[in-house]
Amino acid sequence: MKIVICGAGQVGFSIARQLSMENNDITVIDTAPELIRRINDSLDAQGVVGHASRPDVLERAGIGDADMIIAVTQTDEVNMVACQVAHSLFQVPVKIARVREQSYLDPAWKSLFSRENIPIDVTISPEVEVARAITRRLAVPGSLEMIPLADGKVQLIGVRIDPDCPLIRTPIKQLTQLFPQLNMVIVGILRQDRPVLVSGEDELRIGDDVYFVVEAQQVARAMAAFGHEEPEAKRLLVCGGGDVALLLGQAMERDEEHVSVKIIEANPDRAAVIASVLSHTVVLNGDVLDPEILEEAGVAAVDSVIALTEHDETNILTSILAKRHGAKRAITLLNKSTYEPLIATLGIDVVVSPRNITASTILQHVRRGKIKAVHRLREGFGEMIEAEALETSSLVGAPLKEVDLPPGAIVGAIVRKGTVIVPRGNTVIQEADRVVIFATTASVRKVEKLFSVRLEYF
Repeated sequence: MKIVICGAGQVGFSIARQLSMENNDITVIDTAPELIRRINDSLDAQGVVGHASRPDVLERAGIGDADMIIAVTQTDEVNMVACQVAHSLFQVPVKIARVREQSYLDPAWKSLFSRENIPIDVTISPEVEVARAITRRLAVPGSLEMIPLADGKVQLIGVRIDPDCPLIRTPIKQLTQLFPQLNMVIVGILRQDRPVLVSGEDELRIGDDVYFVVEAQQVARAMAAFGHEEPEAKRLLVCGGGDVALLLGQAMERDEEHVSVKIIEANPDRAAVIASVLSHTVVLNGDVLDPEILEEAGVAAVDSVIALTEHDETNILTSILAKRHGAKRAITLLNKSTYEPLIATLGIDVVVSPRNITASTILQHVRRGKIKAVHRLREGFGEMIEAEALETSSLVGAPLKEVDLPPGAIVGAIVRKGTVIVPRGNTVIQEADRVVIFATTASVRKVEKLFSVRLEYF
């Protein structure tokens, strides 16, 4: 597939790296020569210096025969114009744009992004996606990650193995014997930030980040098996009053009336705006690193502190400070991947990465075949893929133990006519089954081919 990516920042580079590894023809446009130099030097992709919305630059990037344009520059308007030019002048079939300004996404203007007006097929709002990701993590106390799959029938859950976990040094193959009624499959393990190829002989160790697929009705039981029985967060302290904080506050007021939310924002004008929009949320004007402000916010009684300022360093320090003052849990927004290896040692419980979330959402619309959803799990680790099994797929008609799955690919669940099936060696996948499968970064392309018979976009 030939894809032109506009923007070589963190998201653009991440998408370009992933798609170039899968043997797609990738060209990246950016105005910064140093970013394009990085693309040319480190990726199997072509870099072009220039303004992504200009027809001559797009033509130089090969837009004329491109299958898709992905516009993720720092400016919404550039992203929108790039898609318009790609459509009007070059008839590019699929156009994806990152749009951060919430007023463009207001339902009152829902006709804006249409073939008749601005022809963007998919708009991605990082702020909306991050707010949803945080809400999902709050819904499962103790989880690092929670992603609903197969219309909510199953969930992907990530947990950290703490010293009091009852399953430490337990081989994975014994979990079925210990919990015969628990419909759960471990699909991935990160050990000291390095992926572990999961096998039945592997033992769970302190500090492991374990990802498993479980039937939705059994999430609480699965969490208890891993020693996570934390109560639901009733008191939240949000540090930083940007769009993510506002969207999160609106979601809590709309869907979780029993949850008490306080927001600390340094800019008095912004704090006033948030207070005017939210009706049941307490908004404090002050520095999130000021111990007096934290005390005024009642940090000692907080179940979860959520650090959402624009600066990673401030988010890390805020989380550490809040936990030292008594906050039970810290959810921290980080844009830079360089800090992630330090997180566990600093006592931060959950990291939310806008870069990974945005890239994951975009990749879902790039995949081929009957793929319904794609969720990227930590950069360089792998993806959770949900897809419909086709009659022609090699997955169909044979016991799983006889299917030649790529190394690093694990089937986590099968949903057949609304019924969840836990995959075992003798399980046979049928046509039209919804298959939930984890694929390491190296095996994503091979897994994608298992569900592909012709080029389609979803």
